[in-house]
Amino acid sequence: MRDFRFSTTRTIICEAGAAARLADLCRAEGASKVLLVTDSGIVNAGLLDRILPGFDHAGLRLGIFDRVEPDPKDATIEAAAHAARALGAELVVGFGGGSSMDVAKLVAVLAHPECRESLEELYGVDNTRGPRLPLVQVPTTAGTGSEVTPIAIVTTGETTKAGIVSPVLQPDVAVLDAELTLGLPAHVTAATGIDAMVHAIEAYTSCHKKNPVSDMLAREALQLLASNIAAATHDGSNLTARGNMLLGALYAGQAFANAPVAAVHALAYPLGGHFHIPHGLSNSLVLPQVLRFNAANAGAAYAELAPHIMGDACIAGSDSEVTEQLICWLENLIVELGLPNRLRDCNVDEASLPLLASEAMKQQRLLVNNPRTVTERDALAIYRAAY
Repeated sequence: MRDFRFSTTRTIICEAGAAARLADLCRAEGASKVLLVTDSGIVNAGLLDRILPGFDHAGLRLGIFDRVEPDPKDATIEAAAHAARALGAELVVGFGGGSSMDVAKLVAVLAHPECRESLEELYGVDNTRGPRLPLVQVPTTAGTGSEVTPIAIVTTGETTKAGIVSPVLQPDVAVLDAELTLGLPAHVTAATGIDAMVHAIEAYTSCHKKNPVSDMLAREALQLLASNIAAATHDGSNLTARGNMLLGALYAGQAFANAPVAAVHALAYPLGGHFHIPHGLSNSLVLPQVLRFNAANAGAAYAELAPHIMGDACIAGSDSEVTEQLICWLENLIVELGLPNRLRDCNVDEASLPLLASEAMKQQRLLVNNPRTVTERDALAIYRAAY
């Protein structure tokens, strides 16, 4: 067995209705002034209505920054950090999808009274050395797993993204409350669920830092996600399915936080940057073709995962045969969930494919983890196959 190190969020609370106790959780962390980072959709949907009275009752001062957009820009992070400093925040809460939670992570660093680093100095791996404010994450989608990862993604230009990876960003508390995901639109449930499945699949085949704990979590994540994603997508009130999706996404997050993702994400990022396709859908669009590309090197691992994903539908065969079964099953699942399954269906211009391939090559932080080396020519072929 290779040596490895595994890290995750200190405290995980998985309980329907737990978000109503958010103020008490913040007080237990020693905070009297809290900045909650979210988006306007969360506020307009009334998801904060049942947590706000708790802050008044607990005597905590609460500030709300609700201007987070999908694929948050660096200017948004700076504005949120300014709001935290103006409040004198002693704790930061990320409340929403991955974008809100990623912003919260960076605000917790930038708003700390002893912070001497600029946002630009944090980009990359292990450039964030802290300290940071205490950090509580409350996901409202079952996808990114950001509540248990030391990673934040920032939009740095019109079409470019940068990752910030550091143990300092690992949250202190994650609160999984399935009630917060009830009524989530079907297309969001489906796309974020596929995102979580990609996290687990790529963690299981990652070239670097793959370990027995991440493997175990990836398998369990895929079993939970694959067996619940259809029910959660087609029935917005299915609390059991949505709870299982949240837990599956958390397991997948724990897996890829320790065994990083690879080519699916690398090829997905340019789709988001240039065509503003949501991250989960971007992953879904290239997933089958990246798996086919990787099969020559990762077929044995995909065959190991197939029964956890497909269940009884998995038929015994050679590794290559089982891998092709799995890819076809995933392709059918994407269609069943009502997601577009071709780049052309998302208004991607065929003439832009070479540019996308060139942009994907900039994601070497991710591509080095892929089980098969990806050249720019390979990336272009994958995009064309997905077109």
